[in-house]
Amino acid sequence: MFVMGTLPQVARPAILVVVPSLKKGTVIVDAGANVDCKPRHLVQFGLMGSIYAERILNIAKPRVGVLSNGEEQGKGNDLTRAASEQLAATSLNFIGYVEGRDIFGDLVDVVVCDGFTGNIALKTMEGVASFAGAVLKNAFQKNLSSRLGYLLSRNSLAEAYRRLDYAEYGGAPLIGLDGVAIIAHGGSSPLAIKNAIRAARDAVDQQINLHIADALGDTDGVGAKKEGLPRKLWERFKSKIESLGEKTESDADPEERRGGGE
Repeated sequence: MFVMGTLPQVARPAILVVVPSLKKGTVIVDAGANVDCKPRHLVQFGLMGSIYAERILNIAKPRVGVLSNGEEQGKGNDLTRAASEQLAATSLNFIGYVEGRDIFGDLVDVVVCDGFTGNIALKTMEGVASFAGAVLKNAFQKNLSSRLGYLLSRNSLAEAYRRLDYAEYGGAPLIGLDGVAIIAHGGSSPLAIKNAIRAARDAVDQQINLHIADALGDTDGVGAKKEGLPRKLWERFKSKIESLGEKTESDADPEERRGGGE
């Protein structure tokens, strides 16, 4: 964020992940960058995720939903209810609340949530995938007939594993930056790194940032060179000093401010 900066009008960059589903994949945003969010942040997450799903996954009019503890309108918390209301007023193909079980089905294309919830959901998926793999491995090693069954079905199992393998997706874009950054898994294999580079190339080729800035209504600054880090730090430092001076003046003794003190 300090080196690249953010796109115009983007309040919070977010981690975007694509998880396997019965269709082309489901986009989850945010998956861990912002644990505390405001409704307008979730609205921007939905917009950025929708653009990514449309441009990268080739999904026409992606269906956007807010991750909640139920599909009913009265469910959720203050954040999800406010975000849902604001998303419904946008031009996005918003379908309302979705539950965790809907992520892998054919109901939603973009799942919006705060980074705290999204990261827990993502880590839970990783744990379930590892558990399922261990259970299948034990089942196929149980006896001679199960081993024979594995030999007969190993090609199909390999294809299924490929669809579930995180390495096939490469990495998670930190979307909303004025540039392209891909967050790779800590245990990335050479295949995962190769696909992370592919994901970065696709983001550039499909001009994801240009479409996000255009959707947010401010394309003028997309190609412009942003102020460097020293200038940003100086402006932030100057603002802090000025606000500190204003606070000191307001806290001064009333008699002294009127000139009545000795």
